[in-house]
Amino acid sequence: MCHIPARRCRCAQRGGRRHRCRRPATIDRKATVTMTTICRALWLEGPDRPRLRVEDLGALAAGSVEIASRFGAISRGTEALVAAGRVPDSEHERMRAPLQAGDFPFPVKYGYSTVGEIVAGPPERLGQTVFCLHPHQDRFQAPAAMAVPVPDDVPAERVVLAANMETALNVVWDARIAPGDRVAVVGGGLVGLLVAWLAARIPGTDTCLVDMNPERATIAQTLGCRFASPEEAPADCDVVVHASASEAGLATAIEAAGFEARIVELSWYGDRPVSVPLGGTFHSRRLQIVASQVGHVPPERRARWSLGRRLATALAMLADPRLDGLVSGETRFADLPGRYGGILADPATLCHRIRYD
Repeated sequence: MCHIPARRCRCAQRGGRRHRCRRPATIDRKATVTMTTICRALWLEGPDRPRLRVEDLGALAAGSVEIASRFGAISRGTEALVAAGRVPDSEHERMRAPLQAGDFPFPVKYGYSTVGEIVAGPPERLGQTVFCLHPHQDRFQAPAAMAVPVPDDVPAERVVLAANMETALNVVWDARIAPGDRVAVVGGGLVGLLVAWLAARIPGTDTCLVDMNPERATIAQTLGCRFASPEEAPADCDVVVHASASEAGLATAIEAAGFEARIVELSWYGDRPVSVPLGGTFHSRRLQIVASQVGHVPPERRARWSLGRRLATALAMLADPRLDGLVSGETRFADLPGRYGGILADPATLCHRIRYD
């Protein structure tokens, strides 16, 4: 809305009493009113205490863009630990999300999956649909390089899977899955399902998703995988990926591994201690347990693969419409504080999408 008095603004003569002039609002020769942009952001103010805060974006910095959010996603596993204040002191810096505000444990503005449209910045980028690693916020500013264009064949609604797809891609690299391998993925959460989908696309692989929830069987079949309960988990696997974030799941993963097999531990337990069954045949089978974490590209690829190249590849992989089945629910941003705790607590949650309107 124009701040220039109607009697002094030319646009008022054309538009009547309600006029919208984008010129600087000169009140007198000595003072100028600066137009500002107001936004809303989700903050965690204490254990399981989400709240929408109103913020002022301020002036757009050089080399940055302003983005109006369209969709976002909740990363249930990580955000549940953050919301409960269970990020260990030793991990406060390493666990910071890109463009996070505040510090662990609280108050903190967290999240890392937003799809939106560039509304301010370089003229050639205006109107672009982009993905950005940013906390849950309906309008925000970010370095232009962080606003990654969305491929034309990937719907914006599906792009909310990008951060999880990037993690899954990194896991497959860490796992060194090769054509013909027998692969078990223990834990059918969102990232586990994406790892299984990627593994099943490698020629000749026999990929099995292992999960306690029998409803995951239909999703696994859609993604091209077999399904098994923990009691029926395959044995003698070449590669096992553990993504259940449970001691029982880790024990199942170790049991499923064949001689000299590679077990990739994807789960993050926060500050919770975990028992690992290293007795029995663990040593005689010469098993490997390898950590995987998305913060770094595996060493053998690091010289050629930047984080930007990896994210662009993950975005391109989202062209498959079968992945729409991984979105398990949707909430309007205005309603998010009231529903946030329930979404994090529901084990059936895969990708819960946020709709900004």
